[in-house]
Amino acid sequence: MSKYIVTGGAGFIGSHLTDRLISEGHEVRVIDNLMLGKKEYVNKKAEFKKVDIRDFNKLKPLFKGAEAVFHLAADPRLQVSIEDPISTHEINVTGTLNVLQAAKEAGVKKVIFSSTCALYGEQPLPIKEDFVPRPVSPYGLHKYIGEQYCRLFHNLFRLATVSLRYFNVFGPRKLATGSYPMVIPIFLRQKKEGEKLTVVGDGRATRDYVYVSDVVEANIAAWKSDVRDGAAINIGSGKQTSVNEIAELIGWPTVNLPPRPGEMRFIEADNSRARELLGWEPTIGLEEGINKL
Repeated sequence: MSKYIVTGGAGFIGSHLTDRLISEGHEVRVIDNLMLGKKEYVNKKAEFKKVDIRDFNKLKPLFKGAEAVFHLAADPRLQVSIEDPISTHEINVTGTLNVLQAAKEAGVKKVIFSSTCALYGEQPLPIKEDFVPRPVSPYGLHKYIGEQYCRLFHNLFRLATVSLRYFNVFGPRKLATGSYPMVIPIFLRQKKEGEKLTVVGDGRATRDYVYVSDVVEANIAAWKSDVRDGAAINIGSGKQTSVNEIAELIGWPTVNLPPRPGEMRFIEADNSRARELLGWEPTIGLEEGINKL
């Protein structure tokens, strides 16, 4: 049995990852300030600490004895990062620096950092990890800075790190409102309530959808892998799907809304590096995942 820390463990992906680690008999300490997470999502067998990652003095002692840290705590709201880049920077950048410093001082073996495809901006498809990032939102830039800190902490202090660039994660506990609403739960809620599906823009924008249990397995694989130098790895399905196609899958009338600033137009991951370095590949397709919901 090992001891792990999951920051943001009361959130969507973090809570699923906590459940997975607990199921293997590991000891898990969840760190979350509940700004966006939900206490009821935290596994009852996990140790829960309501602490803000911006508070280094409170964060530091919690890392003692931990073998690895899965750092998922963030404010992932693209539009909020545009409206309030200062406070979101403090969470996403300063908070990540605090996590890395606490891990270094505690002798943690590895930090697995949750990054995002939002750092890429507009790119030719499929998107590869060696493309030069061109973020179109402060959130995307925040995560890119976090990745650079991960590399720096490896180069300077020999702290093993790896950055997982999530594409569009969906699954149970992903809400239609709150921290980072996504089109699938929004559409499902609207259909349930008899409302038209609200398509932003012309509906031709695409996303690469990856199911939450596959993302959890990517985290486990990253921890067990030989990757130590902060390398960035795409975690996506390798398939793009338009908003209009999602609406067609769900099967309900639609209405179009004006496009939003700061969002990428077309997204599709090249996930060959994940296959090569982590032995990871997605197992649940979009239609199967929607049926599970």
